Amino acid sequence: MGILETIRNPQDLNELSEDQLKQLASEVRDFLITNVSQTGGHLGPNLGVVELTLAVHRIFDSPRDSIVFDTGHQSYVHKLLTGRQDFSTLRQEGGISGYPSRAESEHDIVESSHASSSLSWADGISRARQLTGEGDRYVVAVVGDGALTGGMAWEAINNIAADKKRRVVIVVNDNGRSYAPTVGGFADYLASLRPTIDSFRTAPAYEVALDWWKKKLQNGGPAGQFIYKSLHAMKKGIKDWWAPQGMFEDLGMKYIGPVDGHNLQAMEHALSTAKHYGGPVIVHAMTEKGHGYAPARAHEADQFHAVGIIDPETGEPTGAAGAQSWTSVFADEIAAIADERKDVVGITGAMLIPVGLHKFAARHPDRVIDVGIAEQHALTSAAGMAFGGLHPVVAVYATFLNRAFDQLLMDVALHKAGVTIVLDRAGVTGPDGASHHGMWDMSMVQIVPGLHLAAPRDASRLREELREAVAIGDAPTVVRFSKGSVGAEVEALERLSDGVDVLARRPSGSTENDVLIVSVGAMSELALDVSNRLGAQGISTTVVDPRWVLPVPRSIIALASHHRLVICIEDGVRAGGVGSRIRQEMRAAGVDTALNEVGLPVEFLDHGTRAQILERVGLTAQQITHDVVAQVLGTKVPFARPLPGQQHPTTGSLPIL
Repeated sequence: MGILETIRNPQDLNELSEDQLKQLASEVRDFLITNVSQTGGHLGPNLGVVELTLAVHRIFDSPRDSIVFDTGHQSYVHKLLTGRQDFSTLRQEGGISGYPSRAESEHDIVESSHASSSLSWADGISRARQLTGEGDRYVVAVVGDGALTGGMAWEAINNIAADKKRRVVIVVNDNGRSYAPTVGGFADYLASLRPTIDSFRTAPAYEVALDWWKKKLQNGGPAGQFIYKSLHAMKKGIKDWWAPQGMFEDLGMKYIGPVDGHNLQAMEHALSTAKHYGGPVIVHAMTEKGHGYAPARAHEADQFHAVGIIDPETGEPTGAAGAQSWTSVFADEIAAIADERKDVVGITGAMLIPVGLHKFAARHPDRVIDVGIAEQHALTSAAGMAFGGLHPVVAVYATFLNRAFDQLLMDVALHKAGVTIVLDRAGVTGPDGASHHGMWDMSMVQIVPGLHLAAPRDASRLREELREAVAIGDAPTVVRFSKGSVGAEVEALERLSDGVDVLARRPSGSTENDVLIVSVGAMSELALDVSNRLGAQGISTTVVDPRWVLPVPRSIIALASHHRLVICIEDGVRAGGVGSRIRQEMRAAGVDTALNEVGLPVEFLDHGTRAQILERVGLTAQQITHDVVAQVLGTKVPFARPLPGQQHPTTGSLPIL
């Protein structure tokens, strides 16, 4: 039995010797490589925080002390140390989450995987501890993978630093290579002194003496004030030369580091020093993504930030190469557009490759801007660029548009800015769970005046609609597409005058018009399947793809008036979604055809494959067909319009209010 198998809770770590802890760190890395290679997941970030996480759990007492992970994909080691060592179903339906989960453990707190929020959580938790008489409990926030590029983190630091008695320790997991470790004999000598100096600087007696001399000199007339200012300037200069700490200490927060995040003893010493200080402290740990795993370290793009199923020996993907992805189609097309139009610029939020702007950047490096994890800034900056004569294309995951809604509404739309927003991973994304599903975007943008929303159904339509989007210069445009592989091309029978594609009329040549199926984006395959099934039941259908779902095409309203029932199939939430908007437009035009919105419930959806989740919520051809047949027969609301001579179905007597 290995040491890892004996760890059931963090307290078990206290019984281990230094050699056993080193062995445990090695076992944890082997475990991660072996298991994550079989399921896929965030491998690189977790290989980089093994010693850091061990040190946090050795020095602090979870769950009494609260440990909060920013961008919680770096919590796999934490899961192992808190009793969760079955990774066989990691990120699979019914298995453990790839992020912290309160349902899994009392040691988990923040489930959202949106970056830069952990310090606000730490601020709130520590305030609550003070107000409830539990101020001796610590809050540890582990921040990494670029989270400090988000403005929300700095808003929180500003508040945390204002209260010198709150027991908050911020561990900066610096794996982004933004600070290069110093090398050489003199640097090693300074590094050997640093733990002693940090311990001295964070000692309460040091703070008391410092405050006494500060007051004494400042009250000592011009001479005393001059001496104080001179000594303070010299002290600050030395500290800023020694380490990049000035920004934090200017806010009034103690800084410890940089510390080698892969040296367990050094990490424990730094965290112990921070703990005994008793106030807000930054511990700056230098780590490497993919540490200890050569294939990850050799992967120049992102050190295996996230992987699919791979060969653990080589790091190479196993199985046949997948089909073309939505992201790759966008990457090729936006690069081609950039070649043709010098006014087009790309904006990414620390995700150049994942959102497909890397080819654009390789060809035109001066026209792709990475703003860091700062979606709010990205949208307003884009509005400014549009004012300056450019056409910005802001590419983000659909779930992250939530964070920049105010900027989309008030900075982009209000000013009629020609900005194109490309939403990757829209709809149900699968294994990343509730906070990564891009299911709110279509409902959210419905209320933005003047906005144009496109939902391509296949690769050809993505290329086409992207070009149409960047041609609009007086309003925001949004193009959204799914995660994963693009399906087969779905050709239209005809295109109507306002751009709506008719995908099917069944039975062919029929003059009957029972059901109009409005298919949104990638739901076309499902919509056509439903049409076939309804045809087998003797129900005629027309299947259309609006292509641009906002503004609602007038031909959709006209078609609705000539059918008995309309169903809108979308992979966004039903509440305020595309179907809801079409129904409102129908009523405004005096069209009383019943419409059924078929989409996602207003729920946080647990992780699983896309197919499993869609089945779980009833978005299957079988279930939709069953419901539509009942609606046409008049046994389920909304009822289809009755045929001539038929009585209108009724639900019974009116309720007594």
